[in-house]
Amino acid sequence: MDTQALKGSWQLVAQSGDQVPLFFYSALFLMYPETRGLFPVSMATQRDRLVNALGHVVSNVDRVNELVPFLQQLGRDHRKFSVVAQHYPAVGQALLATLEHFLGDRWTPALARDWTAAYGLVAKVMTEAAEESSATSPPWWEGEIILHEVRAPGIAVIRARLNYQYPFRAGQSASISVALRPKLWRFYSFANTPRRDNTIDLHVRVVDGGTVSTALVHGAQRGDILKVGAPVGDRLTLAAGPPRELLLVAGGTGLAPLKALVEQIAYEGPPRNVRLFAGARTSRELYDLEALSKLEAENPWLRVVPVVSRDAFYSGEHGFAVDAALRAWRGDQDVYVCGSEEMVQSSVSRLLDAGVPAGHIRFDEFTTAGGSQP
Repeated sequence: MDTQALKGSWQLVAQSGDQVPLFFYSALFLMYPETRGLFPVSMATQRDRLVNALGHVVSNVDRVNELVPFLQQLGRDHRKFSVVAQHYPAVGQALLATLEHFLGDRWTPALARDWTAAYGLVAKVMTEAAEESSATSPPWWEGEIILHEVRAPGIAVIRARLNYQYPFRAGQSASISVALRPKLWRFYSFANTPRRDNTIDLHVRVVDGGTVSTALVHGAQRGDILKVGAPVGDRLTLAAGPPRELLLVAGGTGLAPLKALVEQIAYEGPPRNVRLFAGARTSRELYDLEALSKLEAENPWLRVVPVVSRDAFYSGEHGFAVDAALRAWRGDQDVYVCGSEEMVQSSVSRLLDAGVPAGHIRFDEFTTAGGSQP
């Protein structure tokens, strides 16, 4: 298999931009009309997610050993879209037709064989993982909203009770769907460590063009049912080994998984010194300050430091959460960062520039493939 040819051909196809997903979905729905029901009515938010994910993964098949855990998780996660083994050949044929269309004379029999083999390998890993998962867990869990509080403009805290035991770890996230936006799923981190009453907390901010976030904040109410996919991710979970002191740097609703870590330490131990820097643009956006203050009062090893960046009337600490954290850096703590993609990138760069070793920094990577629709 010529992996360089796979990478090069995908780079050529990707140059056609939005025309690639348009052709792909046209081909898929024409050849296999039954697959249209797997996708939301409006494809505006779907667009290039699946195609970019496929192109990226398949063209990097030379790293298959590194990709296997990711592909297995992707296969398990796609059960929530009602994807079954029979759908994979359909997607593969649409992908090959798309490549042939955009590559023209560059689409050779050898290249077709390589793409077919590479996609077949990816599909095999995903389908096997999905089949194994189906024997032990449902494609999604259902959770009834029992609390819905709009804490600040465009920010809500939601608590839902799940219908079955849900095995997750503090710091993980899951894809969430709400009936107001059927077949649309978005990833949210849990703001709590697992509880005996099987409830989960979500912190949701409305994002520009975010149909799911808007529905969750402004449309959802008590009694509504959420669909919750399987838990994913371990980059924000507590690291194994001797417990080190922690600096937790949160931007906005990026507070959620870091608050979950604090809860885990409070409930399970061992105690360690933790400083949580809760960053927001204004004091009004410090939406969970009451709960954080309660945690701080109950746990002498915890210090909560609210930081605002755009509020001249705020009497507390001003600036960015990462800069406040750096003032507390002593060289031996682990630093966890969570927030928007822009906030995480700038904060991690700031930490590295200040001399914090990369091995001491933990953050979640943003990936298109991780949130792809089928």
